Amino acid sequence: MSHAALEALEVARAFEPNVVLTDINLGATSGLELCPLLHEQWPDLPVVVITAFGTMETATLAMRAGAYDFITKPFDLDALALAISRAFRHHQLQSEVKRLRAAVGQAGWAHDLVGTSIPMLELRALLERISQADTTVLVTGETGTGKERVARVLHQHGKRRNGPFVAVNCSALPEAVLESELFGQVRDACTGARQAPRGSFLKAQGGTLFLDEIGAMPPDLQAKLASALEARRVRALGADSETAFDTRIIAATNRDLDRAVREGRFREDLYYRLNVLHVALPPLRSRGGDAIALAQYFLEQFARQSERPVRGISGAAARRIAAYPWPGNVRELRNSIERAVALTRFDQIAADDLPEQIKNFEPQHVLVAGDALEEMVPLEEVERRYTLRVLQAAGGNKSLAAQRLGVSRRTLDRKLGEYGVE
Repeated sequence: MSHAALEALEVARAFEPNVVLTDINLGATSGLELCPLLHEQWPDLPVVVITAFGTMETATLAMRAGAYDFITKPFDLDALALAISRAFRHHQLQSEVKRLRAAVGQAGWAHDLVGTSIPMLELRALLERISQADTTVLVTGETGTGKERVARVLHQHGKRRNGPFVAVNCSALPEAVLESELFGQVRDACTGARQAPRGSFLKAQGGTLFLDEIGAMPPDLQAKLASALEARRVRALGADSETAFDTRIIAATNRDLDRAVREGRFREDLYYRLNVLHVALPPLRSRGGDAIALAQYFLEQFARQSERPVRGISGAAARRIAAYPWPGNVRELRNSIERAVALTRFDQIAADDLPEQIKNFEPQHVLVAGDALEEMVPLEEVERRYTLRVLQAAGGNKSLAAQRLGVSRRTLDRKLGEYGVE
């Protein structure tokens, strides 16, 4: 190793740079020889190489040596500044991915609820407090936010963890089949039907019954469910007597049950029996850097399952993942990463491996005020726009939006009424 290379390594150790800028000609040492020496100790350190030979062969050699970018002489200072800026952003993203990856690995309680954002920290704290309770829980949130995952976490960390976890999707079955699935049905002596007499309430005896998409339950079944929760007893179809059950009920919906109750589409008595403890799940777009942490989590999961040597996310892909609003939430992210792991030809997911709507997404920002005085708006208008922006980011969840705004739900409802917003 030459004196110049040793000196460069010593400087790097002393200053811990975010970006290294090196000429390809370092006297006895080539800048291309310095790249692997730097990467041996700092694998994520981007190196920008300056060369007087702007050929494709030189560029290929630089990239093979581990250079992040290269720039040819004579160069424009703006071009150099842009190359350094890109390298710096790349280093920041890689550092953030490593930090989030470490946080995911070190998470204690409910470690499979990935994320270090404030909404996720608050969610974990709430789940930890209510996991030991045996009361009914209503989980609300947009499609794909992980409502069943939360229900399973509550079961796994609760008093009934050694009992069964039974999940029933109330929107996936016809009314007659759903009634039989929930409450059971005795064997029909005339038809010889072989349906099991025990419904899900009794199958989950001593454990947890998860009622997904409860907002889609037909009205007649809502009445029967409300009676069962009140009496803690169920009557199977065709049975002459009732049977007591000892089951914790967790229900979930992506619908606004408050509004459904007001409009007469959901029974008020059932709503209050379900909504003893309420868990509102934040949409992914309101969780900051959690999208990157989740992407890395899913990447490792799918790379392990498919035995593919994919270990990370490129800077360009990470920027697009962070910018995209994820209308399908965690489910959409999971499917996108599974696809990217299957498609990528490298050891990192590239931007081109992502679905079209993600890699081509252009973020839109709400402009509150310009620089010119005539463009500026009254304070009341600033408040209105910001309130609606927070409500949009919360996916229309008024409780979550009110919490972020630091006002009560009643105050938010009043303001929305003043704005003419339903």
